[in-house]
Amino acid sequence: MKPPSLQKGREFAVKHLPFRNKRPLVSVIRIEGIIQSGARMRTAFLSDSAMSDILDRAFRKGKPKAVALVVNSPGGSPAQSSLIGTRIRRLADETEIPVYAFIEDVAASGGYWIAAAADTVYADSCSIVGSIGVVYSGFGFHRLLDKSGIERRIYTAGDEKSMLDAFSPEKPADVARLKDIQGQIHELFIAHVKARRGSRISDEDLYSGRFWLGQRAAELGLVDGIAHLEPKMKELFGARVKFRHYARRRKIFSSIGSQFTDALINDLEERAARARYGC
Repeated sequence: MKPPSLQKGREFAVKHLPFRNKRPLVSVIRIEGIIQSGARMRTAFLSDSAMSDILDRAFRKGKPKAVALVVNSPGGSPAQSSLIGTRIRRLADETEIPVYAFIEDVAASGGYWIAAAADTVYADSCSIVGSIGVVYSGFGFHRLLDKSGIERRIYTAGDEKSMLDAFSPEKPADVARLKDIQGQIHELFIAHVKARRGSRISDEDLYSGRFWLGQRAAELGLVDGIAHLEPKMKELFGARVKFRHYARRRKIFSSIGSQFTDALINDLEERAARARYGC
């Protein structure tokens, strides 16, 4: 029988052999918040530029067996949603790595657009899923200006340059033009869902802007089932699976003044967006 010290030495050497099977790696990317570009991107908003480096590292660092998206977003910019979703698919195709999405509180509107970019989508039974539609909201202040005795002056080169001006009376032609643009975006959203979900989606009208809880979303084919990240990944890749987490670094309170104001405004906007879905 070998001495204990020699036995431990051999076990250590075998454990660290370069050809020994390594633990399977899953890259986990948190996709959380309102989807929007702009000057305040230094706070918590999601955009393609904010996610590009994170997504690239998640797909390429350490040869992961899979990439898992943790999605918790009420939506936002259609363009940024499309850009992020397209980037995910491009990286998945280039690296031949499967992508799984796990919905937490909500994946609605643009949030669902991004989740649908995954090969397989799971939700919690209480998750809010769907809202496949396009919305625009604003205010009209022209009556307030009239009552206050304030005259609105606006000069344009181009007949539609002042379209939907909040301080001028609403024009039917402007509304018709807006609805036409919304309709085109809606068709692109529908095409994306159909292309990604294929025969898994039901024949029921899923594109009215309605949203559902996780279990019903699974029955409709918007998600593939009810599951949570760690147990599902362990089921698929073994109990020894290793998770490497990626997320944006939020700089909400890194300085006072404008940074604090941006964080407050962002929080209010996100709370308002999530309130539509009761979360």
